[in-house]
Amino acid sequence: MSTVTLHKDGRIGRIILNRPEVMNAIDDDLPRDLEQAVKTLDADPDIHVMILSGAGDAFCAGYDLAHYAEDPDNRLTQGMPWDPMQDYAFMWANTQAFMSTFRAMQPVICKVHGYAVAGRSDIALCCDLVVMADDAQIGYMPARVWGCPTTAMWVYRLGLEKAKRMLLTGDKITGREAAEMGLVLKSVPADQLDAEVDALAARMATVPINQLAMNKMVINQTIEATINQTQRLATVFDGITRHSPEGLNFKARSETVGWKQAVRERDSGLYDWTKDRPLNSTD
Repeated sequence: MSTVTLHKDGRIGRIILNRPEVMNAIDDDLPRDLEQAVKTLDADPDIHVMILSGAGDAFCAGYDLAHYAEDPDNRLTQGMPWDPMQDYAFMWANTQAFMSTFRAMQPVICKVHGYAVAGRSDIALCCDLVVMADDAQIGYMPARVWGCPTTAMWVYRLGLEKAKRMLLTGDKITGREAAEMGLVLKSVPADQLDAEVDALAARMATVPINQLAMNKMVINQTIEATINQTQRLATVFDGITRHSPEGLNFKARSETVGWKQAVRERDSGLYDWTKDRPLNSTD
């Protein structure tokens, strides 16, 4: 596993996303490495609870757009005509890898500092409990163009109206705002984040593994009847967003001016992706 590390700390298993040079951005390997790490710890009879975190300055800053948006040869954008099932197969595998924390028998706590944005918010929100630093940020900015959250966890955590508030704007919010909205369990000052998560994990680790597993399964089954269908639709739509006229314009813009500039234009709301040009006062 080249993109994550894991180790045992008594009854607690720790998984760390380990691409700090790119803020732990998602590449082709990270979803599979994460899934393998979760399965390894889930099969360990000594581990009662897992903590998922990120190395460096952030939990994760989403998909690696230097590769997926700037590079014309990647697995997220095909030439036309595109094969939707080829796209679906790749992204569905990623979605199921992100869901490995949800489906693990052991509970998983996600510790978020810095950022958990775009595709990485999917990973955070699949965990059982999320604790954020007050100043950390979470959001799904690709909802503005070039993305649909494939895990669909926003609506399951927030309900209809608040999920729409987030996904119809693509805004980022702070950990404090996320806790107030009910998206995550709680937020704490950044210098207290490690202690807060460790204390929660230590408390849970005193419960027998079978008790933890049964109670997690009982709670999860309340959405399991619908979540598979919702995620399949979201994964199909995610592919369509990247191959729509606006999505292809965003990809071309990223190749021309670089993904950072394209993202700034996307998030500013001052670029018309249908016409592929900046908005002006006559629009």
